[in-house]
Amino acid sequence: MTGQQSEGDRKHPVDETLPPFKMFTSGLQHVAAMYAGVVAPPMIVGPACGLSATETAFLMGASLFTAGIATLLQTLGFWKVGAKLPFVNGVSLAGVTPMVAIGKAQSPGDALPIIFGAVIVAGVLGFLVAPYFSRLVRFFPPVVTGTVITLIGVSLLPVAFNWSQGGNDRAPDYGSLTNIGMAALTFVIVLVLRRVLRGFLQQIAILLGLIAGTLIAIPVGITHFSALSQASLVGFPTPFHFGAPQFDIAAIVSMCIVMLVCMTESTADMLALGRIVGRPADERTIEGGLRADTLGTALSPLFNGFANSAFAQNIGLVAMTKVRSRFVVATGGLILIVLGLCPVAASVISLVPLPVLGGAGIVLFGSVAASGIQTLASAAMEKGDNALIVAAAVGIGLIPIAAPDFYHHLPKDLLVVLDSGISTGCLVAIALNLAFNHFGRKAAEGDAGDATTADDPVAVGHGDPAPAAAPAH
Repeated sequence: MTGQQSEGDRKHPVDETLPPFKMFTSGLQHVAAMYAGVVAPPMIVGPACGLSATETAFLMGASLFTAGIATLLQTLGFWKVGAKLPFVNGVSLAGVTPMVAIGKAQSPGDALPIIFGAVIVAGVLGFLVAPYFSRLVRFFPPVVTGTVITLIGVSLLPVAFNWSQGGNDRAPDYGSLTNIGMAALTFVIVLVLRRVLRGFLQQIAILLGLIAGTLIAIPVGITHFSALSQASLVGFPTPFHFGAPQFDIAAIVSMCIVMLVCMTESTADMLALGRIVGRPADERTIEGGLRADTLGTALSPLFNGFANSAFAQNIGLVAMTKVRSRFVVATGGLILIVLGLCPVAASVISLVPLPVLGGAGIVLFGSVAASGIQTLASAAMEKGDNALIVAAAVGIGLIPIAAPDFYHHLPKDLLVVLDSGISTGCLVAIALNLAFNHFGRKAAEGDAGDATTADDPVAVGHGDPAPAAAPAH
C-alpha cells in the first residue's frame, strides 16, 4: 500500500485537475462546441431591437463574457450555488422569440432596457424558487419538455430563412439568387462536414461551415469588414451600456415563462450529465445547479447579457472525450470571459454574411427541433392523452409563426406573451399535462404523462446524450 492512495482518499474524476496544456485544450474544445450557440441569440435579438452591426458585436461580446461567469458559477460554485459538475452555461435560445417580440413591441431605445429588466426579475424569482422547483421534476415529463424544445427549434427557423434571403426585406438584393445560393452552399457544407468528420471536428461542424461559407462569400462581395475595423482589441462590457433596466409587467411574465423552460432544461441536463460522469445528480445537486443558472441570469443584464441555461451539446462532448473534470469546463469559462473582453473576437463573428449564417442556422435550429422530437419519442405517446397534449400545445405554439397577425386585436401588453409560440405552447403543455395526467380521473391511473419519469435523465432531457446528439441551444 506504500505510495498508493486508498480508495477513500482518491479524488472523483469530476474533481480532478489535469496538466495545464490538456486543461487548456480540453476547455477550448468546449468553447468551440458551444460558441455558435452563444453568439446566435444576440445576433438575432440585436437587429430586432434596432442595433447596428457594431452594437450587435458588442452584444455578442457581452454574451460570451456572461456565459463565462455563469459557467464558473456552475462548475466552481460557492455556498449552495453550483452543481459542481462539468456543466457549461450560456445564452438560452428559449428566450430569443419572446425577446424579439418585446423588441418589436417597443421603441428601439426602450427595447433592450425592458428586456434586461425582465431578465433580472426572472432570474431573481428563479433563484428564490430553485429549492422548490428541484422537487417538481415529475410535473415536467417528456411530453412537456419535448413539446417545448420542439417549439423552440420551429419558432427559430423563420429567423434562419430570413437570414438566408439577406436579413433586410427592404434591401434591393433581399431574396436574390446570390443570397439564397450562398445559404444553400453553406447548408450543404455543414451537412457534408457533419457527415465526414469525426470526434472534435464533428462537434464544431457548424463553426467550420460558417468559416468556409464566409471565405467563399468574400469574392462574391457580400462580406463586410466595417464592424471589425471599428472594434478595439481590448474592451469591457460596460454595465447597462444600453440604459438602465426598465420593468414592464408583460415582458416580465414572458421572461418568467422562459426561466421556467430554462430550469426544466437544466434539470434534465444535470440528470443526464450526472449519470455520464458517475456522480448522479441528487436533489441537492439540482438545487445548486438551478441556483447557478438563475443567479447567472440575474447578473447577466448588468453586463448586457441574457438568460443563461445548460448547453446540452457539451454533455455529448463529455461523453465522447471521457474527460469528466469540472475544472476543464471552468477553464472553458475563463476562455469565454477573455473572448468577451476582446471586442475584436466578437466582431470576427459579425463578418459572417447573413445568408451564410442562415444556411448554417437551418441546421442549428432544425437540430433543436429534432432534439425535441427525439424527446417526444420517449413520452409514451400511445398512453393516455399525451398525443392530445402535444397536438394542442404545438398547435397553439405555431400560431405566431403561421399567422403572425392572429392576435393583433388584443391588448398590446398581452402580445408580448402571445406572440411567443414558445411561451404559449409551454403554458398549454403544462396546463394540459396537469389536467389530464395529474388531476381528476387520470390521477388514479398512475399519471400516464409520467410514464417516463425524472429518474431517466435521457427521457426528461433533450434525448440521448451521446456524442452525436443534436444541440439543444
